[in-house]
Amino acid sequence: MYLIYSALLASALLLSLPYWLWQMTRHSKYRDGLWQKLGRVPPPLADYSKPAIWIHAVSVGEVLAVSRLAKELQSEFPDYRVVISTTTPTGQKLARQRFDNDNVFYFPLDLGFAVRPYIQALHPRLIVIAETEFWPNFLRLAKAGGASIAVVNARISDRSLPGYRRWRRLLSVILRPIDIFLAQTEEDASRLARIGAPQDRIQVSGNLKYDIEIQPADQSSIVTGLRTSLQKGNAGPIIVCGSTVEDEELLLLNAFQSVAATHPNAVMILAPRHPERFNEVADVLNATQIPFVRRSLWNDEPILPGVFLLDGIGELAAVYALADIAFVGGSLVPRGGHNIIEPAQHGVPIVVGHHTENFRDIASFFQKRNAVRIVGPAELPLVWLELLADPHERAAMGQRAQEAMQLQKGATERTLQALRPRLRSTVTPAAERLS
Repeated sequence: MYLIYSALLASALLLSLPYWLWQMTRHSKYRDGLWQKLGRVPPPLADYSKPAIWIHAVSVGEVLAVSRLAKELQSEFPDYRVVISTTTPTGQKLARQRFDNDNVFYFPLDLGFAVRPYIQALHPRLIVIAETEFWPNFLRLAKAGGASIAVVNARISDRSLPGYRRWRRLLSVILRPIDIFLAQTEEDASRLARIGAPQDRIQVSGNLKYDIEIQPADQSSIVTGLRTSLQKGNAGPIIVCGSTVEDEELLLLNAFQSVAATHPNAVMILAPRHPERFNEVADVLNATQIPFVRRSLWNDEPILPGVFLLDGIGELAAVYALADIAFVGGSLVPRGGHNIIEPAQHGVPIVVGHHTENFRDIASFFQKRNAVRIVGPAELPLVWLELLADPHERAAMGQRAQEAMQLQKGATERTLQALRPRLRSTVTPAAERLS
């Protein structure tokens, strides 16, 4: 099975090579970390004697989710080296901001020649995979190398469940090397079993994202600078629209224009989900003729009414602190929505669209406590105006959101409890068997 999979994957990469070469000429993100992905271990990783705890986090959301877990593991097990791999450039950048550069690298392609050098160099005793990254060759070779493997913060989305179930028989083989699955919810635990994970290896530990540690607003340079510039520009109220996606910005801008008709000094801070869309969103703003300034071109001058395009990485979580209202994107259009925990941490009233499949349990939990408003495009400007007219309800919503978050904390400690026995075992790495 693994030979057939490797042959098919290698063939697909070769056939798609012209496309990837073309993309590399257009976007630097496709060039970033290329040699690492092909199996070249960075020298700082190779030159180290301690065995590793290898944490894999695909992108920004997963890096944020595992950050506290990674720090706790390093503190509790100093005889191990905690290393972090990511798949996306944005995840790589954030991981480098949060951890030592020498311990951060790009995840290799799922082919033996790319994976083996990392297993041999790192001698991982424990591999921690955030959410659902089931790479067959990686799992097989990691287990052969003597590593214990854990999937943490595991979830199976509504969108991916049918496909996983269709391949259940094959998945049951692929998932066999994984020693423990720590699911976000009971529903996710049930779905893991339905796609082939062994029932006796599944536990519910909660959602690590509730335990994300954010930088206090008064310690964030971007927040301090923006607050001062907004005050100088006599701007307000502030609506922060984060993690927005294609076809969504225009809906938000139309709603904002309705707000601006009543609140002429209003400012929208607009943060697209994907950095490669920053220029595209700027073109949309130009077409609407709404005054705007880009974060990348802003030099601390006063911010006037209009739109502030947050075209940077890793700043949105802190910037939510400035919001009178927060909107979390990917939810007005059918993209499944994004994490509402970041604005909740700041006690900000939250509005989202109806498409919340990617965080269905969080959205439901918050909705039951009247800590989030779920609306369609037509209702959006009306709800914004309603909340802006009622500062007491805004404050109460924000407080309810913070309280809802506090009730769900603790996933990091539960995850640590499940991982500790696997690091205290006497399993000896056997990377030499991979050569």
